[in-house]
Amino acid sequence: MYDYESSAYSNIKVSNLSMNTSHNISTHIKTPKSRQTPHSKPPQTTKMSNATPTTTPPSAKRPRITVIGSLNIDFVTATPRCPGPGETLTATSLTVSAGGKGGNQAVACGRSSFTSQTTQDASVNMIGAVGAKDPYYTTLLQPALEQSGVDTTSIEQSTVAQTGSASIIVEEAIGGENRILFVPGANHAELLSDVGNILAVLNSYPSTPDIVVLQGEIPRTTTLGLLEYFNDGSVGDRAKVVFNPAPVFPEGIPISALRGTAVLIMNETEVVQMARSIEGLPIGDVVEGDGLRPEELAPRFHERADVEIVVITLGAKGVYFSTKSGRSGIVAGVKVAKVVDTTAAGDTFVGYFATAVARFLATGQGIGAFYEEIEGAVSTANAAAAMCVQRRGAMQSIPFAYDME
Repeated sequence: MYDYESSAYSNIKVSNLSMNTSHNISTHIKTPKSRQTPHSKPPQTTKMSNATPTTTPPSAKRPRITVIGSLNIDFVTATPRCPGPGETLTATSLTVSAGGKGGNQAVACGRSSFTSQTTQDASVNMIGAVGAKDPYYTTLLQPALEQSGVDTTSIEQSTVAQTGSASIIVEEAIGGENRILFVPGANHAELLSDVGNILAVLNSYPSTPDIVVLQGEIPRTTTLGLLEYFNDGSVGDRAKVVFNPAPVFPEGIPISALRGTAVLIMNETEVVQMARSIEGLPIGDVVEGDGLRPEELAPRFHERADVEIVVITLGAKGVYFSTKSGRSGIVAGVKVAKVVDTTAAGDTFVGYFATAVARFLATGQGIGAFYEEIEGAVSTANAAAAMCVQRRGAMQSIPFAYDME
């Protein structure tokens, strides 16, 4: 996805569990209203201009994206190196901020749709859950999402669970690589543990989303149920799925759930784990073929699971893509002067790519026609991820589209 010139850095894993808060949050944020349930009213679209960007034909409807996923508070510690067993080190800094893979990807979708500081050309909704008894949602998560153009109406405030959290150690000596401990909290309670409740929220929307974005930080049973629902080819008006299996569930993802997925985005580790999964193998086992190149692994997802588009992020080496029609290639990584923090790079890529797909589908064309547009979408997502890694933090490091011009 990106490269940099100061040293030989080639092992960045850009789809790690990731998280954080907003960029240039206004001091004029309205005080959010307290809610306990997302079911009381349909979501209201963020009040931005409907002006259409040059990337969307004038005849297209406004793209609609729904992200279903985790919302966390990140406790990010920057340190020259990680301590060994029994060792205590003085760290460089501690930052407490908004995050979660779902939240990060929603922010990336929102910010990628800002063609100027006042014009947003897509509607982005977030379905998730937070703790009602802690202050983190109203003080960090909600402002970060809303200032990024994300509708928060469908975020449930749980009275029985705390907001999910992640303790992130960013190791400065190895280019900002991170290690993460994740406590699910509300991400595994109530709303997100019940597919029926989530579908009820979606059915309350005024129109069907073009794209639903899913990750791996909510319950596995929920993810499988949503994949099976949206990938049901017998129903033509359901949203297409952009699925980022990060982290890959220890039990894997069965072919029955993955079959028909529109876009599958993985890093080099995840593609091996997912390849094992669709073969019915435990993802932790070392089996013959683990050393296969992306171009050798990608066809398995088309052939076995009927996945339309496979995207594999390769760190400094770039991004490999493959389509069900047999079209494939590698988009080179973007050189940057210095990598500061890789935490949200993968989520930034996913959000920008998902927005590109949603814009295309909003023109009325099918996912198969998007095959010819992939290089451009990957290049833009690459550039956004490259800008992201040069900034510290997660959510606040995700660029707005107008910053990249």
